[in-house]
Amino acid sequence: MALKMDTKIPKERVGALIGKGGRIKEALEKLCNVLIEVDSETGQITVSTEDQTNIVGLTRVIDIVKAIGRGFSYERAKALLDEEYALYIIDLTDYAGKSESNLIRIKGRIIGAEGKARRIIEELTDTYISVYGHTVSIIGTIDDVKAAKEAIETLAQGSQHKTVYERLQKRRTRLKLERLQLWEKREKI
Repeated sequence: MALKMDTKIPKERVGALIGKGGRIKEALEKLCNVLIEVDSETGQITVSTEDQTNIVGLTRVIDIVKAIGRGFSYERAKALLDEEYALYIIDLTDYAGKSESNLIRIKGRIIGAEGKARRIIEELTDTYISVYGHTVSIIGTIDDVKAAKEAIETLAQGSQHKTVYERLQKRRTRLKLERLQLWEKREKI
């Protein structure tokens, strides 16, 4: 009996999942020992495996499919093959309500002029961020995703960019000091 998982992605992202000549779909199938079925009309994706012990491969591919569906390139989404990495999706309608103009304003705050705000958050948290539709998606390690999530939610709630950047910079500095102290302790041993 095959293990199966389903998800749905926007129809306009199906091509990004399949890749030119089916290369991306084939690479994922080979890497994770799964079969990916794509319904181009609906965006419905079914991932299955005959290997009953391959639940990890199955869930990783589902996360990669979701990431591609939320606007990430395959190159960025495949970071999810690493067990240290996770995908987190924030629904901006939780902050904008039903107002399209609020949604556009919040997305603009998160992206920033020429993508500057998103790029700064990515750099300070070592994550990948995609703003697509009414969502913001984050790929990174659990702690980094948590920091990026807090920054994005704080911006969505109306905080100033400067405040968010300062908080992220303090976190980054603290982490560097902690790593340095660990390294120094190892040197003494």
